[in-house]
Amino acid sequence: MTSVTKPQWVPSEDRVQNAIVTDFMTWLDQQDRAKVNDFAGLHQWSVSHIADFWSAAWDYFDLPGEKGRHIYTRNDQDIKASAWFSQSKINFAENLLRYRGDQEALVFWGEKGRQRSLSRDEVYNEVSRLAQALKAQGVEPGDRVAGLMPNMPEAIVAMLATTAIGGVWSSASPDFGAQGILDRFGQIAPKVLIAPDSYDYNLKNHDVLGKVTDVVKEIPALEKVVVISWSGENLDLSGLDNAVDMRDFVNPFEPAEIAFSRQGFDHPLYIMFSSGTTGAPKCIVHRAGGALMKQLVEHKFHGDLKENDRLFYFTTCGWMMWNWFAAGLGCGATLICYDGSPFAGSPTILFDLAEQEKITHFGTSPKYLDTLKKAGESPIDKYKLPALRAIFSTGSPLLPEGFDFVYEHVKKDVQLASIAGGTDILGCFMLGNPIGAVYRGEIQTPALGCAVSAFSDEGKPVSDAKSDDGSNERGELVCTEPFPSMPLCFWGDEDGSRYNKAYFERFDNIWTHGDFLEITENGGLIIHGRSDATLNPGGVRIGTAEIYRQVETLEEIREAIVVGQNWDGDVRVVLCVILQDGVKSLDKELIKKIKTRIRTGCTPRHVPAKVVAVSDIPRTRSGKITELAVRDIINGREVGNKEALANPEALDLYRNISTLQED
Repeated sequence: MTSVTKPQWVPSEDRVQNAIVTDFMTWLDQQDRAKVNDFAGLHQWSVSHIADFWSAAWDYFDLPGEKGRHIYTRNDQDIKASAWFSQSKINFAENLLRYRGDQEALVFWGEKGRQRSLSRDEVYNEVSRLAQALKAQGVEPGDRVAGLMPNMPEAIVAMLATTAIGGVWSSASPDFGAQGILDRFGQIAPKVLIAPDSYDYNLKNHDVLGKVTDVVKEIPALEKVVVISWSGENLDLSGLDNAVDMRDFVNPFEPAEIAFSRQGFDHPLYIMFSSGTTGAPKCIVHRAGGALMKQLVEHKFHGDLKENDRLFYFTTCGWMMWNWFAAGLGCGATLICYDGSPFAGSPTILFDLAEQEKITHFGTSPKYLDTLKKAGESPIDKYKLPALRAIFSTGSPLLPEGFDFVYEHVKKDVQLASIAGGTDILGCFMLGNPIGAVYRGEIQTPALGCAVSAFSDEGKPVSDAKSDDGSNERGELVCTEPFPSMPLCFWGDEDGSRYNKAYFERFDNIWTHGDFLEITENGGLIIHGRSDATLNPGGVRIGTAEIYRQVETLEEIREAIVVGQNWDGDVRVVLCVILQDGVKSLDKELIKKIKTRIRTGCTPRHVPAKVVAVSDIPRTRSGKITELAVRDIINGREVGNKEALANPEALDLYRNISTLQED
């Protein structure tokens, strides 16, 4: 992608002056901590004076807890063992529940619209009662509580209650199959499981108790199963051992001031799970202090999320964006939870929500925006969204055409913040800048406190030389300095070998994230797909996102997936496409059109050797297409863990495709 010189959006002077990050820079100057005049300068200071930045963030946020005098010690031999705030005492839930009163804290929408809301005081009281119940059940600091939960207020209450008493929270979405649940929760031996009896999706009700019954038999550590009635009706739990209705579980306890269990900065908070498409999911343990500080920096400084703002993110409890979303409570924001299909009843139900709830920050994905675009939807013509200040997008790279769609068909005066990071860091390596310009196709800035770079195969920052298509050189996304939300460990990885292999095998003592990165002349960033899915025809590295950008502009194509096939001692590019309704076949003329678009929009090296039509594309349960799984099937290898996929049956479409057995 060639460098863009004209921005699509520039913040008004009023927005710049009133941004939280502007106030932070003024505060730094007044406190004689640093003199920085713009976001780029702040980022440079944050990575060259790491201890000073994170110490200042703690003080500026005025975090409840004991900071201690020690801030940071770098371990030069093993940066993941670097020490952060080693004398501090803090509790995650205490920080998220610091705002009290009768203002709305949680609002719940289902597929049929608004269901209910809870005030800040009501959330606090519900957390208090459940925390007391969990403690009475025997949950102690370090014990695991697992949630197989829809994205509903009870999920956030359960997470806060668990972490308030020092427990470790881990969640998954109720659409997982029994084996997928066991692959996750079976590894971490939870003491309590919290789950609904059912949930709604695509205007249908789906049972959960059946698979919970199967799962409970295989996790001997479980002492109690707490069940939430989705409909509010009475529950029949006679067939489930050690089960109790949530209402009965908390009924003996009255709301009271919560005795928050303050622990060290490194106390385990969450156990997150990798997608698990290449084997059993990795159980990634995150520290309470690191998650809290990282997510507050992102919400406040990058997202400009203020008290009484209204935050929405379309997510499930099986995706790290749910954890990221929940941290918005620590800014005093109202969280709008939605559970169900984003197209249930109406293709634009999420914009019904955005308009009616006066959403200020709207979180979505490139896939959702592209689906609206291809359906001919134009929310700007139907909805009034005066409160909306920011749109977040993640899950895959947001292509330039996605930027165009937002500014032409959603809202013109809005900060479009494409963000990228992952479960591995419980946050982002790059995201928005509320006081900076938005350039088409570019993520605005690297994350504060993260020394992000693009490395060549030789382990050096890529050169300023241009590629054949006029873009800057690309390289591996790395972070060269420690940051507080690096995982504490992997559960069960006693010698740390799996952790080291996951992030430090490629470059010694340098975090390698697995994305293919370009840094633009604007100081922005572009992700060109996963580096482990990077194509290498003739030994030349090609990012898959570049091909998707061209293919998805064709009206005949609904969606595509591109992989590398081992062939004749080399790798050839294979493009699989789903045709739009009404397109009869993938004939020679359409294949020629596809190849021509890719050749003219990219380079001849990007042109696929084979183009085939398929009816479905396998996805993870968070909605990401699985290039590695398709690549394995096409190359005759089996996929290690099909339970990680939302639609594993789609893999069969890629077996023994006749045209892929030909030159």
